[in-house]
Amino acid sequence: MRRATAWTLAAALACAPVAAFAAAPAPAPAAQAPSERYESFLIKSKILGETRRINVYTPPGYAARGRDRHPVLYMPDGGLQEDFPHVAETVDRAIADGAIAPMFVVGIENTQRKRDMTGPTDVAQERALAPRLGGSAQFRAFIRDELMPQVRRRLRSDGRTGIVGESLAGLFVAETFLREPRLFDVYIAISPSLWWNRDALLEQAPQLLRADAAALHGRILRLYSADEDNIAPQAQRLADLLRAQAPAALTWNYQPRPDLTHGTIYRAVENEAIRAAFARPPRE
Repeated sequence: MRRATAWTLAAALACAPVAAFAAAPAPAPAAQAPSERYESFLIKSKILGETRRINVYTPPGYAARGRDRHPVLYMPDGGLQEDFPHVAETVDRAIADGAIAPMFVVGIENTQRKRDMTGPTDVAQERALAPRLGGSAQFRAFIRDELMPQVRRRLRSDGRTGIVGESLAGLFVAETFLREPRLFDVYIAISPSLWWNRDALLEQAPQLLRADAAALHGRILRLYSADEDNIAPQAQRLADLLRAQAPAALTWNYQPRPDLTHGTIYRAVENEAIRAAFARPPRE
């Protein structure tokens, strides 16, 4: 992997008093800032017909020749100029606090965001948003068949996976949860754009939930919405449907946050969402 150099921070060393005549201990190694643990690699995708940049956060103490294995949190909007840095820093703080076990963050940098995050649409106004739309199934295939095998080869994953996304990326998270629930263990959908194609995914949701209810066993879904008149009602509809239809073995939670806006909700809830979804079991 090629190590990214952006946002490198200097770490400070603390000095402790030493007893008289005792040899001074060697200074402790400086702790790495999260940005110093960002790496990136390129993947040539046959499915998407393009090269994609993948950014990776590795947890503290992770070494290339070690034996430790960790979960992987995937994220669309995963560029260094996108949402990857603040999500990686949130994970890093949660690990340092002991709230979650060490884990990786794998960010997928965008090329054609609206193409990758959306399903097909018949709405003229939506079709005018970008030259290419409706590629979510292909993007999911890229993650499943090309990216995940690469990650398993490059990182010592323990097999547990999650995905987090907001807005159109939240729509992709919700769509993946409903259409291919076995792909991830944890789903975090923040202000998902469920209005897409006149709420088409919501209309199909009852049938999708019935089609493979067994696949939802052991899965975790965390759903959030802000003060958004075109998102909060749809998120509530999905929550109502889950309340009525989801199997008991699915762990899910919906949190409406009318105190937040579409522009503030990601950073406001990501800490709680990640800590809750990946919480360390209490020690006996």
